[in-house]
Amino acid sequence: WLKTAHTFVLGRRSHPADQMAARTISKAELAAHNKDGDAWLVVNGDVYDVSKFAALHPGGRMIILEHSGKDASEEFWSYHANEVLLKYKRLKIGRLEGAKDEAKTRILGNSDISNVPFGEPSFWMGSKSPYYKESHKKFRCDVRNLLEEFRDEAEEGEVSGTPPSEATYMRLGEEGFLAARVGKVGLPFTKRLPGGLPKEEFDCLHEGICHEEVARLAAPGYVGGLGDGMVIGLPPVLQFGPDWMKEKVGSDVLEGRKRICLAITEPCGGSDVAGLLTRAELTADGKFYKVNGTKKWITGGCQAEYFTTAVRTGGPGAEGVSLMLIERSPGVKTQYIPTSYSKAAGTAFIIFEDVMVPVENLIGMENAGFLAIMYNFNHERWFIIGYILAATRGVIEQCVKWSHQRKAFGKRLIDQPVVRQKLALSIAELESVQNWYENITFQMTSMPYEQQSMRLGGAVSLLKYQATRVAHRVSDEVVQVFGGRGLTRTGMGRTVERFKNTYKFAAILGGSEEIMADLGIKLSFKKFPPNAKL
Repeated sequence: WLKTAHTFVLGRRSHPADQMAARTISKAELAAHNKDGDAWLVVNGDVYDVSKFAALHPGGRMIILEHSGKDASEEFWSYHANEVLLKYKRLKIGRLEGAKDEAKTRILGNSDISNVPFGEPSFWMGSKSPYYKESHKKFRCDVRNLLEEFRDEAEEGEVSGTPPSEATYMRLGEEGFLAARVGKVGLPFTKRLPGGLPKEEFDCLHEGICHEEVARLAAPGYVGGLGDGMVIGLPPVLQFGPDWMKEKVGSDVLEGRKRICLAITEPCGGSDVAGLLTRAELTADGKFYKVNGTKKWITGGCQAEYFTTAVRTGGPGAEGVSLMLIERSPGVKTQYIPTSYSKAAGTAFIIFEDVMVPVENLIGMENAGFLAIMYNFNHERWFIIGYILAATRGVIEQCVKWSHQRKAFGKRLIDQPVVRQKLALSIAELESVQNWYENITFQMTSMPYEQQSMRLGGAVSLLKYQATRVAHRVSDEVVQVFGGRGLTRTGMGRTVERFKNTYKFAAILGGSEEIMADLGIKLSFKKFPPNAKL
């Protein structure tokens, strides 16, 4: 199957250079081009004319000249990733005589299913699964291909701080990707799903694949702006909002025209939702709520037109909390908050000053918003788990590749026992939580939304705690293996460096690790049997 996926399902886009018959170059001809102004070298059996490039080489021209006229593959892979070859494919002039079959030496691209051990969840590595089916296998390929269209924009946006473009949102809405990310509740607002998946086949496993695949873009801030606010801010509207709100907001957001975020966290407290201070007071005529307060660390808030907002309409505690939809209007101000994320995430400080919100914008009943928030938190935590596990797998895969490419003290890093130990710890920890995640996701496929929170709330909380602890330990190990590159924003270690700087978002957003651990135990033991004794 892997061969089929690599060749057919993923439909790798070919370049004109790939389609031309490669000129065969002898070793003697190669060796003759070994001087300044006339330099050829070989990487992976392909011959490149680097005569003019030598002067532009970031590492200086001398290292190019030192390896000109020779096979420089080993040296190249010690310093560069495959993206460099793709960037400078125009310099390729032929194939070295006697080189291995080009098809066998082709480096897999970002849209391919990985052939690196543990580079994908086990079902995509050829193992059997009681949960996944062929539709899930194809769906991952289709989603991966779709997102690959935006990799360049994601990379540029991550560095420059530019949020996802309107065109990107519209395209993802058209393909049904936005709807797929909010689950079954989003299906009425899309005509199709990625790859043409029939709506009746869609389940939580398909949704999970969407959350996992965005992580592969390795641009955490950009990805935050690409839909995190929607994934956590839209479900309460579609699950508990009035019909007019579902139709209007669901269509606007899932077709890519407008953006939404979830505004719950306040400067006075994060996980303590019951203690929020933002106040919504009913006007004398009973037609509006006048909202005053602030929200902080709101992902996607800078670009949002809709704010799913937790407010206090009653007394203290959870019983006085309501949920309402606030549209961007007079009195709503958003300010960017610099965080470890790229500015592309649009993380916002929100100020509500005498904002007049129609009473029809209430989501659910007045003073009954806390329960809806808790239901939504369960889905949010599950989504965070899927994302962080995929991101963790991504840096492990990079580390495995690097340990096979990089040489130190005369041998590859993978030949060093201490490096193998680090990989063993990372892989073993990831695979254990991956299996727990797949099991919980499968349980969700047979439960309605409210029941998911009631039945799985404890397990999801504990899994989120464990998943982010694993991310912490894996980050520590992979940075050590990458060394200085793991601390560098550019080059071969940039994905590891970004992961190091941002994995903590998963450990805090949606409930901090400490809260998750305690809540997981409390929820799980609520129905502890009274007749269970030692």
